[in-house]
Amino acid sequence: MFKILKYTFFDLIRSRWTYVYLLFYFLLGFVLLFLNNDLTKGIITLMNVIIILIPLIATIFGVMYLYNAREFTELLLAQPLRRRAIFLGQYFGVTGSLILSLFAGLGIPFIAYGVFKSSAIFDFVLLIITGSFLTAIFTGLAFNIALANENRIKGFGYAILLWLFMAVVYDGLFLLTLVLFEDYPLDVFSLTATILNPIDLSRILILLKLDISALLGYTGAVFKSFMGTNLGLGASLIALILWTIIPLWTFLRSARTKDF
Repeated sequence: MFKILKYTFFDLIRSRWTYVYLLFYFLLGFVLLFLNNDLTKGIITLMNVIIILIPLIATIFGVMYLYNAREFTELLLAQPLRRRAIFLGQYFGVTGSLILSLFAGLGIPFIAYGVFKSSAIFDFVLLIITGSFLTAIFTGLAFNIALANENRIKGFGYAILLWLFMAVVYDGLFLLTLVLFEDYPLDVFSLTATILNPIDLSRILILLKLDISALLGYTGAVFKSFMGTNLGLGASLIALILWTIIPLWTFLRSARTKDF
């Protein structure tokens, strides 16, 4: 597995799209910090960008890699190698390269502005952790889509629809439900609906740590009132871990019986 992971990782690191991804965050970090001169405000602004952009990039990158590496994957499957090792190596290679680009792209500007000497260091670390979770989650979902659809156009279409639903449509439906059933107790429903969307879950996780009541919204306030800040943080992290494990487990299970 580690040899496949190493090959996949370094193959993607040499890709120009990886450099574009890194450069985007590098420039974004410097611009936001130059305009704000406040690390906490920069983190809040970055949160609103990365929780939308990271799932999109991870989804497209995951689908694109699995389709482009199909012939290489078939070659590996012809060797005396376990399927689990092959696909785990590819998954961690893709996820690792994207997380490294995110960390380097945002890390350099924040380190240059003295994040290690500021109390915002923990908020920045949480931002990176959340971005890493979103990368792993949506890469796993993308791998499932690519494996289930032989047709590349359909695969890319389903991947974009998945991101669009999670990032935009889901929130709209959720708010509409809250408005239509405002006369009923919706606390449990709100908690459940938030846990079922990793993007909303990531947003609340960061806002709970920053403790910004004005930005928490209804679901964030429910998380805080039901669980408290620390318990809410722990519950959010556990939910994100499950969101990471389940798509990966589903992908490996499908790959084990997939006829290539």
